[in-house]
Amino acid sequence: MKKQYDVTALGELLIDFTENGISTQGNPLMEANPGGAPSNVLALLSGLGHKTAFIGKVGQDMFGDQLKAALKEVGIATEGLLADPKIHTTLAFVHTLPGGDRDFSFYRQPGADIMLSKEEVPADLIRESRIFHFGSLSMTDEPVRSATQFALKTAKEADTVISFDPNLREPLWPNLEEARKMIDFGMRQCDILKISDNEVEWFTGMKDLEKGAEEIRKTYQPKLMLMSLGKDGSIAWSGSAKAFAEPFLQENTIETTGAGDTFCGSVLHYVLGLGEDETMKKSLGNLSEAKLKEMLLFANAAASIVTTRRGALRVMPREEEINDLIKERS
Repeated sequence: MKKQYDVTALGELLIDFTENGISTQGNPLMEANPGGAPSNVLALLSGLGHKTAFIGKVGQDMFGDQLKAALKEVGIATEGLLADPKIHTTLAFVHTLPGGDRDFSFYRQPGADIMLSKEEVPADLIRESRIFHFGSLSMTDEPVRSATQFALKTAKEADTVISFDPNLREPLWPNLEEARKMIDFGMRQCDILKISDNEVEWFTGMKDLEKGAEEIRKTYQPKLMLMSLGKDGSIAWSGSAKAFAEPFLQENTIETTGAGDTFCGSVLHYVLGLGEDETMKKSLGNLSEAKLKEMLLFANAAASIVTTRRGALRVMPREEEINDLIKERS
């Protein structure tokens, strides 16, 4: 039986305050952009024609209203989004460094996203999804940690494909040992693992990133594993196949917010195109080098486009412009 949703994600939904100029008094002007890694992934997928749903919590405040409206605007179902009457929406202030990298200041002690409880997770929504996607930030605190673990148990029981992006944000963890423990847990649950180069180095302690990634792959055995290398491209592994794809560097890059999420969403888009559920699941661990390369080229191109825009959730690239960039650079 065909499932109702292609991808459902659980996690943080917040406001990213990003710098957008200087006032006449010399103060930085901050733009309130809708954000949160899981919702960014869904926004990319919705724009590519997939049916998506979000599970999480915002505050019953002006920012919560803005975020719910933004999800609806880009086509993400909001039946799993709740509003907390007591705890405000989580906020992140993003300082862009020279070269486009970012420094984050979070207002989340507590924030509404960590208040989602196990009892509030709509299990039927997960059962009705082909892929369930999550990150590590929904495991930093209780009660959302238990909510995430319940969601994963539900996805496993429903034989739903599970996708995980650690998306390490050090300031949000009580300590890095706790982060390591929860990311270890996440990697043990997933069929698809998307991890960044800096996360591989941190998690394994290895400077040789490919050796570190291979160690993770050997330990956790995801069916499909991807390592994003920022401006150096990306690598993917499936079964005995491995592929590398060059980056699509942009002269007009503004910031890298959402680039990893766009990459991750693009990979899930490719996975969804592998066939119906049983075919998709069997194909995950048996992709050829050529197919991996094709997938990575699309994901790299999409990620590069979003770096030329402010924010992420509402400005995700469409399929036509991604394919146009690939043709232009080929």
